[in-house]
Amino acid sequence: MKSISLKLKESIFAEAEKFIDRLNISRNKYINEAVAFYNAYQKRKMLEEQLKRESELVAEDSMEVLSEFESLEDEWQAI
Repeated sequence: MKSISLKLKESIFAEAEKFIDRLNISRNKYINEAVAFYNAYQKRKMLEEQLKRESELVAEDSMEVLSEFESLEDEWQAI
């Protein structure tokens, strides 16, 4: 386990202390859970951004493929 020192705004610290008391957990556990939650949030946000970028890259190709399938379907129906 790593030890760190951090500075919190007084208002954030006070609010955290209220939750810590109400949840009856240690400050260390509360901060670990908060950081883990935020890490998961950031990971999901980055994945969404990556998927959006990749989707934009293939959008034009996807439309071309769709157009080709529609042409094939039209040809098939004409037979």
